[in-house]
Amino acid sequence: MPMPPYVLLLHGHTGSGPKHWQSWLAGELANIGGVVDVPQLTDPDRPDLEVWLAELRHHLHAAPDADERVVLAHSAGAALWLHHAARLTDDHAERPLRFDRVLLVSPLGPGWEHPDVHGFTPAPLDAAGVRRAASWTQVVVGEDDHACTVAQAIEMAAQLKVDLDVIPGGAHLNTDAGYGPWPAVLDWVHDKHTRMVTNR
Repeated sequence: MPMPPYVLLLHGHTGSGPKHWQSWLAGELANIGGVVDVPQLTDPDRPDLEVWLAELRHHLHAAPDADERVVLAHSAGAALWLHHAARLTDDHAERPLRFDRVLLVSPLGPGWEHPDVHGFTPAPLDAAGVRRAASWTQVVVGEDDHACTVAQAIEMAAQLKVDLDVIPGGAHLNTDAGYGPWPAVLDWVHDKHTRMVTNR
């Protein structure tokens, strides 16, 4: 098996615990010699968009100049990426800020609200910015996600002009939904044409 690309994992509101698929993926990639960055963004229980954007930029600048660099972002982390992409200009279209592939997992819908989360929704749906931020972007949602309906996800993918996978019974694709080990997400790291499917 070829070496995996460099991977940056962006957690969402409250972070990703040890049983979350992001933690599982980081372990799987490390076991095969992959290089993975799993930043703990500041105060995940009360995230500040501007703080997280600055930290994201730091991690993007610090990423090695690997053959391929990918981002997998969950929930508020996916919204964070969309804000980042919308702020990019043509001057940022080259490395270090540009990545090769991005998987946005369970992005927050435009109507999602939480008393401790401000500024993340509605996330900007800037197709040109998304293309500046990465060569390939893909969205995956659970069909019964409390944070983003399928209709909202379809509209999001259409506006961004990206592929969308909908997983039956996937809910928010987090630990509560049973998404610890998730072979499809590991397969996607190796091959962007992998369709995202249930972990069962």
